[in-house]
Amino acid sequence: MSLQLDARQRAMLEEMGVRVFAPENAFLPEEDIAPVLSAREVPAAAQPRPAVVQAPQPVAQARAPVPATGPRERIPGIERMEWDALKQAVAVCQACKLCEGRTNTVFGVGDQQADWLVVGEAPGENEDLQGEPFVGQAGKLLDNMLAALSLSRRERVYIANVLKCRPPGNRNPEPEEIAQCEPFLRRQVELLRPKIILAVGRFAVQTLLQTNEPIGRLRGRVHRYHDVPVVVTYHPAYLLRNLPDKAKAWADLCLAQAVLREAS
Repeated sequence: MSLQLDARQRAMLEEMGVRVFAPENAFLPEEDIAPVLSAREVPAAAQPRPAVVQAPQPVAQARAPVPATGPRERIPGIERMEWDALKQAVAVCQACKLCEGRTNTVFGVGDQQADWLVVGEAPGENEDLQGEPFVGQAGKLLDNMLAALSLSRRERVYIANVLKCRPPGNRNPEPEEIAQCEPFLRRQVELLRPKIILAVGRFAVQTLLQTNEPIGRLRGRVHRYHDVPVVVTYHPAYLLRNLPDKAKAWADLCLAQAVLREAS
């Protein structure tokens, strides 16, 4: 059934803002075409203008209120965990906001009977992707430094970080993040019982020693972390940008080796 519109009906629809897309004379009887043509001959200024009707704006959906969240809590019982349980606790940890953007946690790698514990700062992009500390160019330099002492990351050495998750954009760790993650490192030290800790990089050094002193003022001395001797040195990423300081890092390694020999 075809719908026929005369001129009056069309004018009413236009006043309502309803546009008719069919040709104006598509369904009109012949007797109605002439009045429509006559109306077209009226000057535009004299013809009534159709009302402008704006399209309805989309209504924003009401969002449910986001419940306020309290302070994040660490997994209980870290101080009593053995290796497997500790690693699993790190893998599911949500004690700080770093859990929201990580690809992998970086628990640590190496010999669980090691005399040496190397402590870095936080995972970078490569570490986050591979789930292992000190990979990439900085990791290769660290491996070379250890090899100079007849060590490797798989034998006689364990490598861990202060933070187990990557800060976004490799930004500096925040105090809350360090505070929430430090019990994991403390338990790793208790399980390892290393004879020497090599603290690598500013944040690792300042976290272990609870100080704001720069590395340059802390080098050349033996410090303590929970009664374990600590020697501090520069981060391999820093050494890649500051080649002359490699000699200082070598001196730090020799000091750590000497401390270990005295303790043996």
